[in-house]
Amino acid sequence: MYTPRMTKTKGKRVKPGQMVVLVEVPPGLLDDLPVEDQQAINEVVGKPIQLNEYDEDGRVELEFRDGNGASHYIYVNPEFIRAVN
Repeated sequence: MYTPRMTKTKGKRVKPGQMVVLVEVPPGLLDDLPVEDQQAINEVVGKPIQLNEYDEDGRVELEFRDGNGASHYIYVNPEFIRAVN
């Protein structure tokens, strides 16, 4: 788990367990994913989702459920999220 420094987005420190918004899909994230996963990720952009943890490379693990109730976990660089007020 990445711990040296927490990510700041829009002036707020984001900690594991907090809700964040995925502001855009990072380039290449959807490449080679099944259509269902691509759709689920696109649908969650702009909606509050949970930041679970930081990995060893400093990326954030985000967790969400799609419209069918299936759990999804994605890893993105912190620049693609912002804290929920």
